Amino acid sequence: MKISEFALIAQVSVKTIRYYEQIDLLSQPIRTSNGYRHYQEKDIETLVFIRRCRELNIGLDDIKRLVETQKDPKSSCLLVDNIIAEQLAHIQQTQRELALLEQSLAALASCCKSHQIKDCSILQTLKSA
Repeated sequence: MKISEFALIAQVSVKTIRYYEQIDLLSQPIRTSNGYRHYQEKDIETLVFIRRCRELNIGLDDIKRLVETQKDPKSSCLLVDNIIAEQLAHIQQTQRELALLEQSLAALASCCKSHQIKDCSILQTLKSA
């Protein structure tokens, strides 16, 4: 299949596929005599795997490690467990930070009763230490 079909099936852009090939996240495809890329069924599985990892906000370096580790089906899945645990911890930390940000913004939003900039307590609060 050609790159446009490959992109459609895997639900990623052609530009993304080319980028993943450039950084060796996807292996280089077979080239036809006219120079077109030709992808195989196994490539779809790999690209869908990468897309799903990106949906989980897993970094490209970790995805590379996850792709590589699958080449030896008898190896330990400790690396996989660690990457997922680290990603979960990162997301939980981000959620805590977002909750604090939400509280700060809510406090700011409710502190101003003025209708003029000169008396705006939000601006005054943001200017103060």
